[in-house]
Amino acid sequence: MTTLSNNVADLAPHDRTRPLKKGKVKPARDLCSECGLCDTRWVAYVKQACPFLHQQFEAMELEVHGRSRNLDLEEELYFGVYQRMLTARLKQPIIGAQWTGIVSRLSIKAIETGLVDAVLCVQQSEEDRFTPVPILARTADEILAARVNKATLSPNLEVLEQLSGSNIKRLLVIGVGCQTQAFRAIQNTLPLDAVYILGMPCVDNVSRAGLETFLKSTSKSPDTVIHYEFMQDFYIHFHHSNGKSELVPFFGLDTPKVKDIFAPSCLSCFDYVNAGADLVIGYMGAKFGYQWLTVRNSRGEQLLQLVEPELEIQPVTSSGNRHAAVQQGIDAYNQSIRLPSWMASIVGWFVQRIGPQGLEYSRFSIDSHFTRNALWVWRHHGEKAEKHIPLFAKKIVSQYRLPS
Repeated sequence: MTTLSNNVADLAPHDRTRPLKKGKVKPARDLCSECGLCDTRWVAYVKQACPFLHQQFEAMELEVHGRSRNLDLEEELYFGVYQRMLTARLKQPIIGAQWTGIVSRLSIKAIETGLVDAVLCVQQSEEDRFTPVPILARTADEILAARVNKATLSPNLEVLEQLSGSNIKRLLVIGVGCQTQAFRAIQNTLPLDAVYILGMPCVDNVSRAGLETFLKSTSKSPDTVIHYEFMQDFYIHFHHSNGKSELVPFFGLDTPKVKDIFAPSCLSCFDYVNAGADLVIGYMGAKFGYQWLTVRNSRGEQLLQLVEPELEIQPVTSSGNRHAAVQQGIDAYNQSIRLPSWMASIVGWFVQRIGPQGLEYSRFSIDSHFTRNALWVWRHHGEKAEKHIPLFAKKIVSQYRLPS
């Protein structure tokens, strides 16, 4: 007769573990991105899976893509392993989507063609438009209810608990870098036969309280904002419930007020481009009105082929020089400088016309955030910085003069 202790010993770690209780301090402490992993039994693997406890870029890229990025090639240094890049938009945009709706359309096609049984995506709370509600979507309507970004930390991985006992064996996961890294680390322990990850570039998420501070200090009508994005024309685009749009120049941000609202996890993150995803869809490497698609491997190519016939496609381009703008931004951020609105508009007008465009804009954005984040990690977690900041980020940051 087998004893209970032997039965327990034979179980996988996640079958012997319970999720952390709500409100309990997470293992990553102040660096936790609230990805949802600790809200599941897979918290058993958190020391290896959490990117804020254990950086794993090279190993993850090697396992997922078959090789790690080549740091001597600028495109891979910045954008990670890839097979091809393109810019595109849907020929028939989805009404209500944040841009033209490529992510939503691709997800629907993945369900309709039987490529996957469900899509891990994020809807919003009925009570609050910015409160994320992760879901394993099974229908087109459920996917469409998840359109539009939620600019707050989101516990996407908490829905992994729903896989056990379900008939979901093939899953499409939509997420940002920290969620992708954690998911990749536990992927082989999940009751799944196939996994596809559609990643989004991500930076500067906030708590719900932080979002309120940002909206009130930046928008003229914070209570009616439906969604917003820092766009490649160097303006923040706010979309309101009355159908109106509002533009605020990057350089007009109230830096003293918004400087410290971003989550510590985001200020210590160097996975802007979602290195572990199969396919990444964002906007920053494309001209205005298009999205930037990065295919990293054969699974990413398979995902793109689902929707490629429905896309208007253009090649990626690059122009301008980012370095002076990045250096000026480092100094302005460090000194908490805020330009008067009239001057911010003038600066924005000139930068929009002569500043970095296409992939050079992407590098501008990556440089700006990596230098800021490296400074933050060095100042707040000095002993952790050397191990935490990946080699590719160190190489990027080394191009600039950073304040002590």
